[in-house]
Amino acid sequence: MKSVPRFILIIALSYLGGLFFTWWSVALASFLVAVLIPLPPLRSFLNGFLAVFLLWLALAFFKDIQNDHILANRMSELIIKVKNPMLIGMVSAFIGGLVAGFGSLTGSYLRYKKKPAEQPAVATARS
Repeated sequence: MKSVPRFILIIALSYLGGLFFTWWSVALASFLVAVLIPLPPLRSFLNGFLAVFLLWLALAFFKDIQNDHILANRMSELIIKVKNPMLIGMVSAFIGGLVAGFGSLTGSYLRYKKKPAEQPAVATARS
């Protein structure tokens, strides 16, 4: 049940960070949330990835509608050699999701404590 508040908090901090800082502030936002609200590493990665992926996809979609797909069409022709504005939005969202997912994974590994495995008793031979 910790996933929903983390998800919302990552989206909010990533959006605010994007307004005032550089694009990779999503990694810092997801790192801080992962340190404050611990989850296992895999769930933490997926939570950060999905939050920023959906945020960047929505932002790209709304900005793309505002300029009538002009910029996305030109960038998709330039980068992937295909006139497909949705694909360039998906690529952008995937990159943002990976950055946030790895930031969240790093924060999770900082908090996640695994029990050490029991050491087998070593028999010593005396000569």
